[in-house]
Amino acid sequence: MDNARPFRTALATAALTLAAAVVLPSAAVAAPPATETPAATESPAGPETSNATGRHATADYAGLPDGTKRKKTLVIGIDGATFAKFGAAGLPTIQGLMDSGMTATSNLYANPMAPTSSGPGWTSIATGVWPDKHNVVDNNFTAPNYTQYPDYMSRLEDAKPNASTLVVGTWSPIPEKVFGEKVDLRIAGGDDAGTTAKAVDYLANGNPDSTFIHLDEVDGAGHYYGTEHEAYLAALRTADGHVGEILNAVKCRPGYNSEEWLTVIVADHGHAPGGGHGGNTPAERQTFVIAQGKGIEAGTVRNDVKITDIAPSVLKHEGVKPDAAWNLDGQAFAAIEPDAFDSLRDSLQTRVDETAPAADVNGWTTTAPEGWTIDNSAMPAGGVTEWRGWSFATDEFWTNTDRNQGRETSVRNRNVFAVADSDEWDDKSHAAGQFDSTLISPDFKVKGGKAATLSFASNYRIDGPQSGEVFVSFDGGAPQLVKAYTANFNGFEKLTIDVPMGTKKAKISFRYTGTNSAFWTVDQVTLAR
Repeated sequence: MDNARPFRTALATAALTLAAAVVLPSAAVAAPPATETPAATESPAGPETSNATGRHATADYAGLPDGTKRKKTLVIGIDGATFAKFGAAGLPTIQGLMDSGMTATSNLYANPMAPTSSGPGWTSIATGVWPDKHNVVDNNFTAPNYTQYPDYMSRLEDAKPNASTLVVGTWSPIPEKVFGEKVDLRIAGGDDAGTTAKAVDYLANGNPDSTFIHLDEVDGAGHYYGTEHEAYLAALRTADGHVGEILNAVKCRPGYNSEEWLTVIVADHGHAPGGGHGGNTPAERQTFVIAQGKGIEAGTVRNDVKITDIAPSVLKHEGVKPDAAWNLDGQAFAAIEPDAFDSLRDSLQTRVDETAPAADVNGWTTTAPEGWTIDNSAMPAGGVTEWRGWSFATDEFWTNTDRNQGRETSVRNRNVFAVADSDEWDDKSHAAGQFDSTLISPDFKVKGGKAATLSFASNYRIDGPQSGEVFVSFDGGAPQLVKAYTANFNGFEKLTIDVPMGTKKAKISFRYTGTNSAFWTVDQVTLAR
């Protein structure tokens, strides 16, 4: 949650504890309309239910249809959990998942894409796309694009109508807005103890195939106390206890030994040390993905996994292959492959001329990876060392050089990426002339007479005189223009290139010029035959 959702006082929490959960069944099941006020608790077991397609013929448990799948998924969201405080808090359950699975930290967007608030964060997790696609840019949910970008459980229901889907959340927009009507059962738990109790009951006695659980009270402690206070660490420990209860319910299921579970822990945003979020500081933007399951190596630490990868990972585990037409930003964990730029991580340097990134952060280099070259023959001497010509950087380093200038919108980059930043380069005196640098790929094999597809993540932002051009050269010939940017662009490019007859090789080059303007980032460059 964010500052628009005040911290629950002890009195308010006690009142919520006495209230029962709101139950939001699938739209196909007749039920009274959901309200914000908790209603009477449903009976421990309910009558047999089915949706309009009659897809669930077996008995349900308390309104939840009986699941049909051996492969199951559990995603637990801890609102406002600051990863950097996990060690100080001491979280044995979550640490156990980290030790036996994968841990990946990454950074969120910030304005002008969206603030680091719960609405955009949870929607990015549920849909697998960033706010510039799903259009949830605050906690008001004014004009969400859920029609084009529904939550992953809705996609699972479309593809596998016999799947049993369950959402239990403390913050009411989770079951009421973020996850849609196609979900079999959506419950507002009232408070974290109530949410945990409900989730444990359904996991122990029901048979959901895909479950999402949202815990909220860490965020409340962050707002009220800030992350440096013992009360915030205590809230993290309480959440860790709730996670332990939930995981124990899974492990005690009668059929657990024959099931294959993918378990994920995630947060929607961090918190500032003094409390609150919504801004663009590193503490507010940092989030994490912790995942455990078959095929995930124990103790893995990754730098290329983001919160938008959860949705396609859940779908893949449940047997649903994401369709390219869905235009997802995320990928299944196992499908994410390192590129040449990522090979530079261990050789990245600390700051030279920059002063904003922390002195111990290794985050940039101008040394290209094997096969790649940088042509700086037209670059004037001088300027900020880190950004003289194309550089390679991490989000942690580059976006914090000068915040509030849109760098935080580069969410589609992974790990290490290429960046040309005329704005930052111009912050130190240099010889006459504009920024003018070209990044050149190694040779890609192509087939003459056949079209090739050039793909890459691109964030091209204009703030003054500049140009961004993509060229191709065949078998060492002269560069030919493929695309020239004339407007801001932030997304994945897929450009068709016609390959001349007899051609065997092609090089791609990215030329950027600018006069104290903005930037261009490029990542994940491929040329497919």
